[in-house]
Amino acid sequence: MQGATGAAAIGGPEDFAEVFKVPRETIHRLVRYANLLALWQKSKNLVAPSTLPLLWSRHFADSAQLRDLAPNARLCLDLGSGAGFPGLVVAILQTGKPDFRMHLVESNRKKCAFLTEVVRATGAPVDVHAMRIEELAESARSLRPEMVSARALAPLPRLFELAGPFFGPQTRGLFLKGREAETEIEKARAQFDFACRLHPSLTAPDSHIVEVTSLRQRRAGASAS
Repeated sequence: MQGATGAAAIGGPEDFAEVFKVPRETIHRLVRYANLLALWQKSKNLVAPSTLPLLWSRHFADSAQLRDLAPNARLCLDLGSGAGFPGLVVAILQTGKPDFRMHLVESNRKKCAFLTEVVRATGAPVDVHAMRIEELAESARSLRPEMVSARALAPLPRLFELAGPFFGPQTRGLFLKGREAETEIEKARAQFDFACRLHPSLTAPDSHIVEVTSLRQRRAGASAS
């Protein structure tokens, strides 16, 4: 994959295919996704209107960069999926991969209807859960994804509270964050123990992907090591 300049400069499907090295059928699926987003946006306001002309870089490429950080993950969970970023994009990129499954959880029913329509139109290996994240944690206690992702959902301390019930020994969290990533990491250490790596975003010079493993909430009264 090319660096930040190449990814940020993606203006459409041809650029995306070149940067992420995906086959033509994957691009066709993403074009269907883009067309549906433009159609639904007229009445549902799924994304900030100013970002729609930048869809291929601002939303698709920003989401797609997670794929190479967990290339072997088969069972994945995306928290607060909204219009499908990043989870639905990753699932479309992984369509056809043996045993791959992405779970999207989103409490907004209108957004879930949109996600379901994109899944139908693209054939992406996705399950859509129209509920709050806490409800999924209660109803799917055995769900232990290999990758948990989220974008623009909550500050890391709150995000770790939401993601924690899904973490097992092999789970990797990939969370898209802006310039406050390091500050949020330090705040989270007051409540959680975890291993962490920061990856520079390919699409924004002041953004990062926070990679988290071994996440567990610290017992009351315990201090950070």
